[in-house]
Amino acid sequence: MATKKEIHIVNKKAGFEFILTQKFVAGLQLTGTEVKSVRLGNAGIGEAFCFFKGDELFIKGMNIGTFKQGSHFNHEPFRLRKLLLKKRELEKLKVKAAEKGFAIVPVKVFESERGFIKIEISIGQGKKAFDKRETIKEREVQRSMRREE
Repeated sequence: MATKKEIHIVNKKAGFEFILTQKFVAGLQLTGTEVKSVRLGNAGIGEAFCFFKGDELFIKGMNIGTFKQGSHFNHEPFRLRKLLLKKRELEKLKVKAAEKGFAIVPVKVFESERGFIKIEISIGQGKKAFDKRETIKEREVQRSMRREE
C-alpha cells in the first residue's frame, strides 16, 4: 500500500502580519480537480483572506493551480471558495470580524485523517510596525543561538 504524502501549505505571512488569537478548522468546498491539485501541493494561501457574504464565510485570493490532466473540466485558480463551519463558529467569527482591527486569516491547509481537505483559520489582530520589528529581532536572536550550537 502506498504511503500518503503530507500536505503542508502554510501562510508564513500570517504570523508576521497578525497576532493570531483563536483558531478554527474549516472544511473547503472544492471541485474534483481542485482536490487533486491541492493533494499535489499546487496551492498557496499567502495573499488569501476570509470574509462574510451574508451568513456564509468565503475565502478569496487562495491560489489553487490548475490540474494538468483536468482538460476542459479544470477550475479557475483564484475563484471564491466557501468555508464549511458550524453555525455557532460562524457567529463567533462574525462578531470578532466586525470589531475594528480584527481579520479572519487563513493559516494552513491540510488533509484530515478521513481524506478531506481542511483549512485552519484564525482571528488575527493587525500588528503595528514596532511589533513587526520586535518579531524580526526575536527571529534573528533565535537564528544566532542556533548557529552557536
